[in-house]
Amino acid sequence: MSSKPELKGRAARLARLFPTGPGQAARTPFVLLVVLLLGGGLIGLLVLNSALSEGAFKLDDLQRETKSLTDEEQALQRDIDAYSAPEALQRRARELGMVPGGDPAFLAPDGTVKGVPSPAPGVRQTSAQIPLVLAPEAMADGPTSGSGR
Repeated sequence: MSSKPELKGRAARLARLFPTGPGQAARTPFVLLVVLLLGGGLIGLLVLNSALSEGAFKLDDLQRETKSLTDEEQALQRDIDAYSAPEALQRRARELGMVPGGDPAFLAPDGTVKGVPSPAPGVRQTSAQIPLVLAPEAMADGPTSGSGR
């Protein structure tokens, strides 16, 4: 008789699933290798997912900043358009004491004058008539001698 008891039915089928002997020891490193590869793969996926999430947050912040800067640019462009409008330029010129010019005279290449030169119509400005609003160029030079106040 054999040293092992003979198994029957379900126990025999289960015993055939788990081989015994020297083959069992060779299978353990393979199982550990597979478990380590799966664990490493899962950790790699976790790191990759975290990096993608961080990139998505940075992208969202940059898109928000781009929208804010675009809005600011549009507001500044509206301001420039308002200051460049003909009515605004005319009003600003009158505030500075400028008057519309008359008919111009031209110099021909030979030095002759074409047209009749004449001074611009309007009242000559005295120191009491200097406008209260100065051009930005005049303010950049520092305080000037007469401000009319």
